[in-house]
Amino acid sequence: MNIRTNATALFFLTAMLANQAHAGEPAGPVAIAIHAGAGSMSRQDLPPEMDKKMRAMLEQAVRAGHEVLASGGSSLDAVSKAVTILEDAPFFNAGRGAVFNAEGINELDASIMDGQTLNAGAVAGVHNVRNPVLLARKVMTDSVHVMLAGEGAEAFAREQGIEFKDDDYFRTERRWQQLQKAKAVKTVQAPHKPDYWLSTVGAVALDGQGNLAAATSTGGMTNKRWGRIGDVPVIGAGTYADNESCAVSATGHGEYFIRATVARDICARIEYTGASLQEAADQVVMQKLVDMGGRGGIIAADPQGNLSLTFNTSGMHRASMDTEGEIYIGIYNDE
Repeated sequence: MNIRTNATALFFLTAMLANQAHAGEPAGPVAIAIHAGAGSMSRQDLPPEMDKKMRAMLEQAVRAGHEVLASGGSSLDAVSKAVTILEDAPFFNAGRGAVFNAEGINELDASIMDGQTLNAGAVAGVHNVRNPVLLARKVMTDSVHVMLAGEGAEAFAREQGIEFKDDDYFRTERRWQQLQKAKAVKTVQAPHKPDYWLSTVGAVALDGQGNLAAATSTGGMTNKRWGRIGDVPVIGAGTYADNESCAVSATGHGEYFIRATVARDICARIEYTGASLQEAADQVVMQKLVDMGGRGGIIAADPQGNLSLTFNTSGMHRASMDTEGEIYIGIYNDE
């Protein structure tokens, strides 16, 4: 082959690669899963219209995150996109529609983690931040810290131009009535159906570059003591991502998930024992947590794009799109 032929071949190869890059196609398989809370839920308790709206919102969020991945975007961007959509929805316990603490105030927690670098960001006990997950990401990318809390986190949010909303934006009548019921029986998170929802939201994703990410956001537990922090902003408990093992976002009774370091434990079992993603998830959620008395669930993804949506309650709002682009949406444990 002469020099001219070589040059021509190189030109066409370069053009082909440029066209692929322009098209934004992922280099490898992509997958995403989301959740919007686990808990005691049944079809008898959830009106059909609400069921329909929740499923539609789950589909919107998972498709939006998958679109980021399918166009060559990062797993961090995908989980951020999916979680912000769930935070903006009034149906779930994160951002708008978050539960009230004992003082009748919305206190919000969130975290995000990059599986490629093990960088992470988290915020705890913040007020009036429209999308806490975006603030958590700013903590990761624009500060030297991993977690900021309360007024300090809010001051940082203002410095970074994060959007705030007034109290009325977050308030829903349904959450307010849940608080009244919890106060009436003098308990945190009223145990009667359908209010006992551990309805944190979260997302995990694998992008075309082989990078994993996880993000989680919550309003905590109804009637919680002010200042209570759950598992969501605790890296390794409610959120964890490592390209060498898996990405996990959890939803459940946070005190148990902190004590069991649920998210990291799942990834560690893959890393150190060779367990599959589903085996590790079952060992932690269906055995270890159950033995402790902990309730809830997780979503997880591994470097091959395998997904796990595992929970030990009667339901978990969840959705996924796998490496084949197949979509799945479920609420109850028989779906």
